[in-house]
Amino acid sequence: MTTEQSAYAAAGVDIEAGDRAVELMKEWVGKTRRPEVLGGIGGFAGLFDASRIAGMRSPVLATSTDGIGTKVAIAQAMGVHDTIGFDLVGMVVDDLVVCGAEPLFMTDYIACGKVEPERIAAIVKGIAEACTAAGCALLGGETAEHPGLLEPEEYDVAGAATGVVERDRILGADRIVPGDVVLALESSGLHSNGYSLVRHVLLTRAGWSLDRDVPELGRTLGAELLEPTRVYALDCLALLDVVEVHAMSHVTGGGLANNLARVVPASCSVTIDRGTWTPAPVFDLVRRVGRVSTPDLEATLNLGVGMVAVLPADAADAAIGLLGERGLRGWVCGTVEPAGGASDRSARAGTVSLVGEHPRG
Repeated sequence: MTTEQSAYAAAGVDIEAGDRAVELMKEWVGKTRRPEVLGGIGGFAGLFDASRIAGMRSPVLATSTDGIGTKVAIAQAMGVHDTIGFDLVGMVVDDLVVCGAEPLFMTDYIACGKVEPERIAAIVKGIAEACTAAGCALLGGETAEHPGLLEPEEYDVAGAATGVVERDRILGADRIVPGDVVLALESSGLHSNGYSLVRHVLLTRAGWSLDRDVPELGRTLGAELLEPTRVYALDCLALLDVVEVHAMSHVTGGGLANNLARVVPASCSVTIDRGTWTPAPVFDLVRRVGRVSTPDLEATLNLGVGMVAVLPADAADAAIGLLGERGLRGWVCGTVEPAGGASDRSARAGTVSLVGEHPRG
């Protein structure tokens, strides 16, 4: 007689494999635990003690959700699954930090064609390590098996996070004034944006393999493309504790100018000088091999700047010093002027202009 469970397994869903995956991931989830977390994984919902929030003067909750995008195809092709968690967490929590919020907890969702416990545990390991790097708890998640919709080796990952900020400390366009400067925070590489373009021009059109050694990168193409996203959360929170910051922008899909324009008020314009930094070799590789124009690159990739902070000019040196102590390179890349004050604009995105040329590497 066929049992209900075996019938489900015959349909392609392995409940026992899911249970084994949960057991394997418990250790990593436990490493993200904050004092406010109540209970452990395995319940229907994650519990977080909000007493500290209740003690704030005027707490405002912030929330964000995102995925990894097509970078997940690189991880699957290489069989390396324990780094893309940094891409997921970085894309989510650093969208919270730009408004000044401290990330409190995160949840994840993994959809796969077939639950392979070790692979699922490796994915969660990366997410947990990144949550630790961001100072937030991995409060819960869901793994769903979708046979017939995804191939056995395929999966996709998404997540959501919640943070909190005092109302009078929310960062944004209303704080920016002429005379401010734009501080660039170096990216670790491509991060997790623009991979549809990168995969198309390097893998499909140029026919390069992921195990190809690329001298200018100093490693294989696959290793470069899988470089984890930098998680800026604790760096940015440390910056807010030491210097005055008016606004921040997370440079994700759309590039530097488009993302920075989202936090620049109509009364101001920003000029970014390309001459202040040299993008990492991978960006020139995409441009050269893919014959991608500079405007297309700048509208798609971060080109070496993963986060920016807008702050008073007299706070820049202290900010750069603090970031350097934390192992993160920062530099002044632009200035804020009254609207209409910038000149010699070679590219435009709203109220943000890019001028000059990048130095040769």
